[in-house]
Amino acid sequence: EVQLQASGGGLVQAGGFLRLPCADSGITFDDYAMSWIRQAPGKEREVVSCTSKSDGTTYYADSVKGRFTISSDSKSENAVFLQMNSLKPEDTAVNYCAGHAVLCTLHIPEYDYWGQGTLVTVSS
Repeated sequence: EVQLQASGGGLVQAGGFLRLPCADSGITFDDYAMSWIRQAPGKEREVVSCTSKSDGTTYYADSVKGRFTISSDSKSENAVFLQMNSLKPEDTAVNYCAGHAVLCTLHIPEYDYWGQGTLVTVSS
């Protein structure tokens, strides 16, 4: 059984930083692209970042390029991390880690596995 669990959210002032870990079990990391997906209040979910070992892809949404970094550690229970720097109020959202077979995708309904979200609130 695959289980994903995102954590590390909280309240931070604009300009601050957070690091979100995603603990996973039951997933073969080499066979799945791992993404961070967020949902801001009143908005649809969007893929913030994705990494795939299969083809070496690393993706960032334009809104977070240069500020967020996705990393992975297949030897650790916390397999995927999202380092969020220079946070802005518009980054306020529930953040989810999710897995998709093999390759990154921006088509959210295609994601196979989801963890519970973690809320990031950025105050101005």
